[in-house]
Amino acid sequence: MAKLTHSKLVHSEPTITDLSPTEFAQLPNPPLLIDVRSSLEYFTGHVPNARNLSLPRILMGLSLTQWFLPRWFRELSKEQPIAVICLTAHRSPIAAKKLADAGFTTVYNITGGMMEWRRSGLKTELKTQKN
Repeated sequence: MAKLTHSKLVHSEPTITDLSPTEFAQLPNPPLLIDVRSSLEYFTGHVPNARNLSLPRILMGLSLTQWFLPRWFRELSKEQPIAVICLTAHRSPIAAKKLADAGFTTVYNITGGMMEWRRSGLKTELKTQKN
């Protein structure tokens, strides 16, 4: 978004903060964590309490129509701090930028993704689909 300030054009870029998996795990009040991998990847192991919302759904939901997004996401406040994680940190920066561009004010990107999370020895959990 651009604004005119004292006859100068100033671009205000959204702020995205990178956190290592260890830094995220040590936060006293961690933000909502969204795992942007596919549901199949998510079910093979994910961060405890992470919500799964794939990058394609985020991109379609924030670009085309919000109905690609689940209700829990549509009901989030833009002031809700959000962190994103993927497998190797290739998809999460894309998701983080899209969320910041959509107006979310506090966005964190987990560097190294789930590969680094596991390498760091941090807890993961498996969830199976319920019938």
